[in-house]
Amino acid sequence: MIPFPNIDPNIVELGPFKLRWYGLMYVLGFVSAYFLIGVQEGARRLGLQGKMLQDLIFYMALGLVAGARLGYIFFYQFANLGYYATHPLEIIAVWHGGMSFHGGLIGAVLAAILFCRIHKLPFLQVADAVIVTVPVGLFFGRMGNFINGELYGRPTSVPWAMVFPASPGVPRHPSQLYEAGLEGVVLFIILWMLKDRIEKPGAMVAIFLGGYGVMRFIIEFFREPDAQIGLFMGLFSMGQFLCMAMIVASVILFLLLPHRGK
Repeated sequence: MIPFPNIDPNIVELGPFKLRWYGLMYVLGFVSAYFLIGVQEGARRLGLQGKMLQDLIFYMALGLVAGARLGYIFFYQFANLGYYATHPLEIIAVWHGGMSFHGGLIGAVLAAILFCRIHKLPFLQVADAVIVTVPVGLFFGRMGNFINGELYGRPTSVPWAMVFPASPGVPRHPSQLYEAGLEGVVLFIILWMLKDRIEKPGAMVAIFLGGYGVMRFIIEFFREPDAQIGLFMGLFSMGQFLCMAMIVASVILFLLLPHRGK
């Protein structure tokens, strides 16, 4: 068993002000996306440089945060919707925890569509340039989850198991690190290697959806299911059902994509 590092979630704490590792990970993800989009030839051809790119990142950041919070409420707290209806301020209380990747993806996509319509840019080409950077943000996000000691794995006896503070005495899979490695590092390498080899507009989006869906579906077997939902049919988590939808969407999208080059 490996000891959990017990890193303080707060980097700096000055009175009511707290700079948390998790928040910093979001910033690192968006900054990385800015630079990784900017160095792509396809993005330069679209004019995604300087202020235009900054505006795109701003739109998507707002969409991601809003979508991630609403996705958590609707996907993982649907049994408690009445509570949010009577306590509407809790809907925006992201500091209480509860963010959904799938909801964040939907929110970011809608924000990008709005941005492309305003600036009259081809959405699929913009999405291709952006999507290859998403795994980097996922990596930072999962490392933030690990530092917080949240979203840990199921009980296990593997040699690299850890005991998390929120689950004392129970060795568990460090599933946050599994996700950081697969959904972050491995998926980024795959997308980055393919981005200049496939000319079909939107293909990178389809590959991301399928790749993430498969990787997350597998890792969910090692991740502790949400307590308020548990497992459906005693086997599948809510995350796995959402990943199934992503995989199906990736296949449909790839089949429907236009054949003209970028």
